[in-house]
Amino acid sequence: MMRKKRRSSTENGGAASTATKAKKSRSTGRHPKEPVSEETNESVFVSFVRKAGVTLKHGGTSNDIAVDQVVFQKRIQRQLQKSPRYPGIIQEFITGLESFIENPDNFRNCLLPCVPQSSDEDSSSVSSFQESLLRLLLGIEMLQTLIINTLLEKLPEFMIDGAADGGLSIPRMIINQLKWLDRVFDTKELAVKLMELVSVAPVEVQCDIITSFPEILEDSQHNDIARDLNSLLQENTQLTVPILDAFSSLNLSSLLLTEVRGAVMARMASVQLEDLPIVVKFILHSVSASDTHEVVCNLRKKLELEQCVLPPVLQASQSRLKSKGAAARPASTPAAGSSQDSVTLILECIKSAVRFQKTVSEAWLKVMESVEDVEDHKVIDLLMLFILHSTNANQSRRGAERLLKVKVRTGLIQETLLQKTFRDYAQVMRGYFPSILALAQSLLRSPDPCLVSFGGHMYRQSFSGFDSYCHQEVVGSLVTHVCSGVSAEVDMALQLLCGLVTEKPTEMALYAVFVKGILDYMDNLTPQQIRKLFHLLSRLAFGQQQQGAHIQDDMHIIIRKQLSSTVPKYKRIGIIGAVMIVGSMGAFRPKIEGKGKETQNGSLTQETLRQVTALLELVKSSAESSPEAAALYYDELANLISSTQLDPQLEEVIGVGVLDDFQQDFIVDIGPEKTGSFPFPACAMYKLDGNQDGIAINLLPLLAEDNQSKGEQQNKNEQKGPSPLCLSPCLRLLRFCEEKRHKGDLEDIDGLLGCPLILTDMDVVEKVESLSKAERDFLCTLLFHAINWFREVVNGFCKQNETEDKMKVMTRLQNITYLQTLLERVLAATPSYVPPSSNFDGESTEGITLNITGPPNRAKKDGAGKKRKAAGKNSSEGDTQPEEATEAEESQQELPEKEKEKENRPGVSLTAYRAFFRELDVEVLSVLGCGLLSRTILDSELHTKVREEVLLGPAELVFLLEDMHHKLEFSLMPAKRAPFLKARVDKSVGFSHLQQRSSKDIATYCVQLLPALCTHLENCHNHFQTLLSDNNGVVDGPATDRQEYQLMSSSYQLLLQVLNITFSWSGFSQPGLRNLLKKALGVLAGRLKQGDAELTLEQLVKYSFEYLLNFRSTIPSLSTALCLSQLLSTVSEKGGHVAAYREQTASLARRFLSQLWVTASGERERGNKFNEALHTLLSIYLEHVNDVLKAVEEIAGEGVPELLNAAKDESSTSWPTLNRQTFLVYYKVLMAKLDKAAKKIPAGKTSDNTEAQSEKLLTWNLAVRDFHILVNLVKVFDSRPVLIVCLKYGRLFLESFLKLGMPLLDHSFKRHKEDVQCLLKTFQLSTRQLHHMCGHSKISQDTSLTNHVPALKKSLELFVYRVKAMLTLNNCQEAFWIGNLKNRNLKGEEILSQRSQGSDDDDDGDDDEEEDNQRLPLPEEQSDDEAQESDSEGNKKNNTMEDVEEDDLSEDY
Repeated sequence: MMRKKRRSSTENGGAASTATKAKKSRSTGRHPKEPVSEETNESVFVSFVRKAGVTLKHGGTSNDIAVDQVVFQKRIQRQLQKSPRYPGIIQEFITGLESFIENPDNFRNCLLPCVPQSSDEDSSSVSSFQESLLRLLLGIEMLQTLIINTLLEKLPEFMIDGAADGGLSIPRMIINQLKWLDRVFDTKELAVKLMELVSVAPVEVQCDIITSFPEILEDSQHNDIARDLNSLLQENTQLTVPILDAFSSLNLSSLLLTEVRGAVMARMASVQLEDLPIVVKFILHSVSASDTHEVVCNLRKKLELEQCVLPPVLQASQSRLKSKGAAARPASTPAAGSSQDSVTLILECIKSAVRFQKTVSEAWLKVMESVEDVEDHKVIDLLMLFILHSTNANQSRRGAERLLKVKVRTGLIQETLLQKTFRDYAQVMRGYFPSILALAQSLLRSPDPCLVSFGGHMYRQSFSGFDSYCHQEVVGSLVTHVCSGVSAEVDMALQLLCGLVTEKPTEMALYAVFVKGILDYMDNLTPQQIRKLFHLLSRLAFGQQQQGAHIQDDMHIIIRKQLSSTVPKYKRIGIIGAVMIVGSMGAFRPKIEGKGKETQNGSLTQETLRQVTALLELVKSSAESSPEAAALYYDELANLISSTQLDPQLEEVIGVGVLDDFQQDFIVDIGPEKTGSFPFPACAMYKLDGNQDGIAINLLPLLAEDNQSKGEQQNKNEQKGPSPLCLSPCLRLLRFCEEKRHKGDLEDIDGLLGCPLILTDMDVVEKVESLSKAERDFLCTLLFHAINWFREVVNGFCKQNETEDKMKVMTRLQNITYLQTLLERVLAATPSYVPPSSNFDGESTEGITLNITGPPNRAKKDGAGKKRKAAGKNSSEGDTQPEEATEAEESQQELPEKEKEKENRPGVSLTAYRAFFRELDVEVLSVLGCGLLSRTILDSELHTKVREEVLLGPAELVFLLEDMHHKLEFSLMPAKRAPFLKARVDKSVGFSHLQQRSSKDIATYCVQLLPALCTHLENCHNHFQTLLSDNNGVVDGPATDRQEYQLMSSSYQLLLQVLNITFSWSGFSQPGLRNLLKKALGVLAGRLKQGDAELTLEQLVKYSFEYLLNFRSTIPSLSTALCLSQLLSTVSEKGGHVAAYREQTASLARRFLSQLWVTASGERERGNKFNEALHTLLSIYLEHVNDVLKAVEEIAGEGVPELLNAAKDESSTSWPTLNRQTFLVYYKVLMAKLDKAAKKIPAGKTSDNTEAQSEKLLTWNLAVRDFHILVNLVKVFDSRPVLIVCLKYGRLFLESFLKLGMPLLDHSFKRHKEDVQCLLKTFQLSTRQLHHMCGHSKISQDTSLTNHVPALKKSLELFVYRVKAMLTLNNCQEAFWIGNLKNRNLKGEEILSQRSQGSDDDDDGDDDEEEDNQRLPLPEEQSDDEAQESDSEGNKKNNTMEDVEEDDLSEDY
């Protein structure tokens, strides 16, 4: 039987070699009896399979296959089909298969790949890899469905415990049999059965089945199975990952994909954190370009990263548990960073989508840009900005940087959000550290203080939250900023380094060498920056912990080297550095537990105190050779004591020493008259105390002795007497020492407030012209020192609360203002005088000297200017404007000459000398709040009472307000960057003390002063109201005191300027300072509406605006009117109905422009300052008016004709500020605003309807008409400045028309032929006039005019060809023809050139009138003749320009 079986096997297609292999295989088996028993009872399945070439094995051995897989399948199919029992034999085959796989081992073998039989004879007949037996049978069409059913029925048996002996998952192996079949004959039925299995299977099997759907089912079933999976996703979130994995591989329709994506998005809140990256990846990678914005917007709303991480407290508690060994239950306690790992994966998915899908990155930027509320900004926004910046695309990088700056500048992304992001997502942020560092660098280089502050916060958080590598990079970047040389950048970088040293001294000590490297770049640092640098270095080297003690020796060496230098600059650096080291070494240290050996009750050790005092002695001795160095030493020590809490022992040592030095050097007793070789007789002046005896400041003798010693060069280094330069600095140091030692009480030195100075009788000023140069210089120096002494006295005692002290302070202010008037007169007689220094921390003398020499030369300049104007008047025929300008200048100079003749007391302004006066402290401004001060003085018998009153006068008010204005300009207004290649001017001279206070402190102090400022503003208003009522509505009445009028007018203007700077401060937009803004507005609103109810910001702005608007009736000058308009505009921007405020501001500006401004002497205001104010005020009016084009037409069409019809010195009746002297101002503003308004007209689009096109055409008609009026004014006002303005803005307007107007004509030519015709006809007249101006510029040979000609001619030619293109587009090219337009000057006279002279006879008849009348008829179907005629004129004009002037222009340019 066995032999017969083998023969049949061979006859059924097997080769002899196959039988041999089978025989050899059977002979080598370990259990030869088992095959015999099976063969006797073998089923159809076993028989057919064996005959087809597969030998079934048992146990752990895989089935053998002896033939190729295709051959096997064909043999099985042939056996089934040729069987007599077909088709019943198929069911018998399946029954045999089912019975065979009842044995788990047999089933496992059938699921595993078959092993090819090895044969030496034929090794290439069977491939090395073979499929499993079941998978081979699945490839047979007649068996596939039955076998699939058998497998799916078999699968539930292994769901619970599906792992085989080898650890393989039987369910997964069953599913794998169904993957990647060449063909599935009943896909729909298979899908249904698989979904049924999914509904009952455990999660692991469900995941295997779901992820296999794309590999099992055909594309036709993808949409159906996706719907089923989508429904399953709503029911079971545990299957989110496999379902989304399947979705990613399914071929779905766009509608279904959108539906699935929406369902997934809706379920994001319930998805497990570890599954969220897969969800985000699916959403972003399945998005289409049209849906990107909506999908990203929804994803941003759903992605709540704040809920993905534990609060910091729980994270800290978990880390503590972990550190204590709570690893016994690792599964129950998740790692603290697991949530951050998931967030990192989410961001990586987003980063991948952003990097490879441009639409996604653009959508993220647009979505974040559309968020407008602070509360709506989330952590994901900040992280997305870092992701976008980290991608390689330049567009994303620039867009992220731009968006971050906009968000920070508008206050939408605040430092609290940045802090929260770093605190909760430090591990996530670490991966984007390069982008964070690059953004911080960019922000720190910005001129906007808000961006600089945010960039500094990014640096600070990066240092606090990241590892040591990041620490090194942050410090290195900050050091680079310090060495950049940009002032604001250096200041912020040094501030950050100081903050890091204070907060993280141990970490910063590692990088002390980095910071020390800045010492090589100190030449570019300001004194204040050098202070900060030495402050942080000394804190590192000599701080309480002394973490950076390794650089102490280097610091000592540098300081000693600089102190011994003979170069003043390096000596100053040495003094500043040494004082900073003293501050760090001698700082007060609270008692530290556990370090009792080093400290005694928290005070300095004797050794440390000895070192500090020795360093002070070294600095003092090295500064003795130079009075400037000694004064700097006093100032720096005073700054240190005022800003640092030193050890009491050290304070006592310094205080006693400076008191002794001051008494010995500068104080004398009042006694008999001082005698000596003084230039002027000495006497005690300005004594406020009633007693006859007392002390005095020995100023004049010291100054005389100092001058004498300077004259003796051989004794220069042996100078023993103190220098008067040190007087004020020494007083400042003494005052701070006394405040520290006596808790702010200055009773021990209050005698200095009222004590006199040894000066001379000031009647000598009346005869200053008769004095010698040396005597005048001596008198000037004496006055400077006296003023500086009083300024320092006011600094010291302004904070005293006693009424007597306050009265003396106000009296000293009166002394200052009086001495300044004397000094102005003396300086006028001493033009080459250089004052003594009063600010010793910088080299400011050279720069100021150049400014001082300016006023004496101004008269020569003006004189030369008049001569040039006169020459210009004679050289240009019919040129009327230079005459008017000359008359204006002459009238401007006649006024001061008349005043000089009346007063016969010349003076100069002290503005240029501000750097030579001692700086007033901010606290001095508190005097503004003092009203009428009075005290009662009793006589010796206590009977008679004398009442003494002191009031802040107009001169003192102006003095304080000018100082306040300078301080606010320096602190609150953004610093303007100097132009390229322009010499840098140190604007910080005179603000050394102010620099040490933040802008926030200054703004807060100003807000505290607002009630006093409002009181003074109301007093000025009442003063001028009374003046107007007394003089019947005019200010130049006979009873008007001109000096008082000038002072009150200056006070009025300064008060408005101070308020405007205060409210313009950009810091109010910062989140923490909104309450300060409300408080400031509340002060203004409270003057108008008092009440306890708290007002909203919009209400505060409304009442503040109304309050300020009430001052409009008493404005004394145009400059003051401009200040009020600017203040109203600033306040209106803080909130509320902007449109209403704009209308009121425009109405107010119109009122001021329609007012005739006169001075107290009755003459009309004029001059450069008046013109500048008029320019700005007119700009404000045109910027705030609703219809700019209408306003321009009103001024140019009504005001200018009124001026032309008026007398020579008269003004326009409707615009009194418009006269022949101010016409240029008006003309320039009108042209500039017209061009700006034209640029705002929307460009024409093809999609515009007829109404929109008509509206835009009407707007352009108005603009072109205004342009035509303004250009034609050149025929009357033909001066060179007017021509320059017209050429410049004429080209700009023409370019705007080409860019925005011509596309509109392209689309609206057929619909609105009449409007287009009118527009082009008007515009053609303007371009012809511009062409004439080009010809005039050429023959005048004025380079200031001809510089504008080439660009203008280019634009004119472009206009010609653009009109031709418009006609061609509308099938009217026949209307375009070329003629000749001759070059003419402003008067219309023909300009003859070399080329035109030859053909002069031929062209004589072609004048402008002929050109206007020459027209070519258009085709009958075109009815817009005139429009195209005007176009042809433009062609003719510009082509002539090309032909006639081409050679000439090439010669000139």
